[in-house]
Amino acid sequence: MFLHTSRLQFEAKPERPDAHYARKLQELIGGAWGEMTVTMQYLFQGWNCRMEGKYKDLIMDVATEEIGHVEMLSTMVARLLEGAPAETTAAMVDKDPVLAAVIGGMDPQQAIVSGGGPTLSDSNGVPWNGRYIVASGNLMADFRANVAAEAQGRLQTARLYNMSDDPGVRAMLKFNLARDTAHQNMWLAAIEELQADGLEGPVAPSALFDEEYQEHASTIWHNSDGTAGPEGRWASGPAPDGMREFSYKMDPEPLGDKASAPRPDPLLYATSPENLGLIEKAIKKLT
Repeated sequence: MFLHTSRLQFEAKPERPDAHYARKLQELIGGAWGEMTVTMQYLFQGWNCRMEGKYKDLIMDVATEEIGHVEMLSTMVARLLEGAPAETTAAMVDKDPVLAAVIGGMDPQQAIVSGGGPTLSDSNGVPWNGRYIVASGNLMADFRANVAAEAQGRLQTARLYNMSDDPGVRAMLKFNLARDTAHQNMWLAAIEELQADGLEGPVAPSALFDEEYQEHASTIWHNSDGTAGPEGRWASGPAPDGMREFSYKMDPEPLGDKASAPRPDPLLYATSPENLGLIEKAIKKLT
């Protein structure tokens, strides 16, 4: 059960309307790394979690917070669109204010589809997609995906912060930046605790180590013409899992045979050596 309060987690009130910036802000709602993605990612991770206790409680806490972030951004977009595409943009093109909004950078769907409000889409109007989320049931794999999601979200928020000088917009984004900082640190701490509790190791999942080819489990292959790769921490010394020693293979050789597909099903009409002369045979048959 979810309960809603009409108060926002943080204020979302611009000093003035800005239809162009409202379109940009859509990225933080419905983009691949937007708040809708982390909302659904954390909700499904929580619902998929098979272990009651602190980890599930943490996931559901932050998932529910992210619903509030979607609401904050949606409210901000609606307020930025106040008066568009009529009053705000009429000065741009007197005869056609809708055209003016488009020329001014507004997403026309915000006027045509959502009636001057936000849409569940990114800054190009591409609808949000459930395939953006990661919810595997393995907490180590999921928490690492969460760190990446919060980092990408914070990166985009930082870029958008520098695209506006509106004090109200910037105030909300300062809050969002701070929450992204908190969440990155939170997931990093949760990753450490998973290992301290003995639930997962650095490599996820902590299984099938005895099945994999051990000789390939710690080598880094030099597969480009760059020369600085061997200078990294990953080139030698103990691996983070504490079970292996890194090595850097400078001249790796392919281990497989020549790549070739099997003969095609003739009814699929793929081009192949077996097709040689088929056209000539078909022409002779017809004539």
